[in-house]
Amino acid sequence: MWEKSNLTLEEAAAYSGIGINKLREMSDSKDCTFVLWNGTKRLLKRRRLDEYLD
Repeated sequence: MWEKSNLTLEEAAAYSGIGINKLREMSDSKDCTFVLWNGTKRLLKRRRLDEYLD
């Protein structure tokens, strides 16, 4: 999972230690740079998420 570039909410929660609901709330924002939408599926860009958290 640590080598994947895009993570599901569940994977991102395990990776970052942030809860799924908080990640969902953060990625709902219009200015969110680390979310990638594939239809209705939400994927989080791992590198951009790391940058956002630093």
